[in-house]
Amino acid sequence: MSFHATLVIMAAGMGSRFGGLKQAEPVGKNGEAIVDYSVYDAVAAGFDKVVFVIKHAIEDDFKRLVGDRISKKVKVEYAFQEMEDLPEGFVCPATRQKPWGTGQAILACRDIVKEPFAVINADDYYGKTAFKVLYEELKKQNEGEYSMVGFRLKNTLTENGTVSRGVCESEDGYLVDVNEVTKIQDCKAFDDEGNVITQYDPETLVSMNMWGLTPDIFDYLLEDFKIFLKDNLAEPKKEFYIPLEIDSLIKRGEKKVKILSSDDRWYGVTYREDKQGVVDAIAEMTAKGMYD
Repeated sequence: MSFHATLVIMAAGMGSRFGGLKQAEPVGKNGEAIVDYSVYDAVAAGFDKVVFVIKHAIEDDFKRLVGDRISKKVKVEYAFQEMEDLPEGFVCPATRQKPWGTGQAILACRDIVKEPFAVINADDYYGKTAFKVLYEELKKQNEGEYSMVGFRLKNTLTENGTVSRGVCESEDGYLVDVNEVTKIQDCKAFDDEGNVITQYDPETLVSMNMWGLTPDIFDYLLEDFKIFLKDNLAEPKKEFYIPLEIDSLIKRGEKKVKILSSDDRWYGVTYREDKQGVVDAIAEMTAKGMYD
């Protein structure tokens, strides 16, 4: 029996730090965005469907700049992450200005994803190794287990500002703990006042939101999103992060999460100043024959 796996790409964020629709920012010689390379690598690894999670507000632009081009290479569907898409009994406050985070983004796929799937960010370049190891793991993933690809912290930083990373702790190849740290630069974590609160080893394993999941995650997400909303509905900036949901499932004994490692260099356009470095890296990889 043939195996089918879907790639879910979270692309609803408008890129507040970057400014504009960074998911469509061209970095390749023919106008390709970072996501083009992720899809190329995913299809080469075996994934046969892509689901973009976007907002209705960017739908036309996203399809014109990215989606229509990618749909010529692989089956494409869309899910929509909106602030107002809340479980029954909850109403989005007027003070809310952005969606509710990566957990809500994945939950938005609940009606169209019925097979094992990977999750990535639209604006992160993960490398070929990550898609290969994740696809192979999804093919043999044990019941009761999820998986994630971990990257070395030193390979995931930008010189142009802070980044958010899920800092991981592992044991016997499985994830034990993941802590979402929102301000990391030069392997240091900072508080809101700019004070250093933690110095990390450069080899520290971090999550780049590259997960291998099965559709039962949607039931967990729905119930835990309700709990999150009960506690945080009035907090305009609180987000329901997928790393924190995974962490909760591990601690509750609901799931084990196998860590798959990659030593590939991450590239992304977190800030506008990052773009040239990504363009240069893609050009170098293309020159080496990694991409057409």
